[in-house]
Amino acid sequence: QVRLVESGGGSVQAGGSLTLSCTATSLYGDHTCMGWFRQVPGREREGVAQVYSGSGGTHYADSVKGRFTISQDIAKKTMYLQMNSLKPDDAAMYYCAVGLFTSSGACMRSVARSFRSWGQGTQVTVSL
Repeated sequence: QVRLVESGGGSVQAGGSLTLSCTATSLYGDHTCMGWFRQVPGREREGVAQVYSGSGGTHYADSVKGRFTISQDIAKKTMYLQMNSLKPDDAAMYYCAVGLFTSSGACMRSVARSFRSWGQGTQVTVSL
């Protein structure tokens, strides 16, 4: 079972930036899909961004394109989410997830139920 530890959440004003980190105890080599998801009370967990280890390919939700950047450091088994120009709508509990996927395409199309390994979550609050 892969264990994930997240860090980096906090409170910022609108327009500010935060960087989230997620470190895994193990990965699945070139077939690792790592993703960031977020959830607010009463709503489903939604995908924010994914990255596939083998190709380095990335995918972003439309709502964060151009503002968020996902990256990975395979040697450190760590994934990052750089969040710029934060908006109040970005406020949520952010979760990282890791899964074994056979293709980059599958990783890019992944949703929350596609993953079995999750971090504990880190809260992001954005104020006006």
